[in-house]
Amino acid sequence: MSWQAYVDEHLMCEIEGRHLTAAAIIGHDGSVWAQSSSFPQFKAQEIAAIMHDFNEPGSLAPTGLFFGPNKYMVIQGEAGSVIRGKKGSGGVTVKKTSQALVIGIYDEPMTPGQCNMVVERLGDYLIDQGL
Repeated sequence: MSWQAYVDEHLMCEIEGRHLTAAAIIGHDGSVWAQSSSFPQFKAQEIAAIMHDFNEPGSLAPTGLFFGPNKYMVIQGEAGSVIRGKKGSGGVTVKKTSQALVIGIYDEPMTPGQCNMVVERLGDYLIDQGL
């Protein structure tokens, strides 16, 4: 399966009539493996900051998590594994695998829990596959 198919069929899929507004799979080095057309333009230093937070949990809390012009307040996550952010009625979930970051961005009516489930389930699958 291509990386784009993972984004289109597994991340942007419909769940209870709802779906993510944007999604991507990005290498630890910031290279885009696949993304939805709606995924915001981001800077390499934003991915570097996310990777730094996985190595030193809490480092993003003071500044926030950025994807292009969008700033998310960092909320609970799982140290070294998952970062979650909130912005208004939406948010973001970032799941780290051994080689990539699986990212989902949502807005209402999708719930944070639904976003977490979609992103983390694919991330766990990729980890099981050695990716």
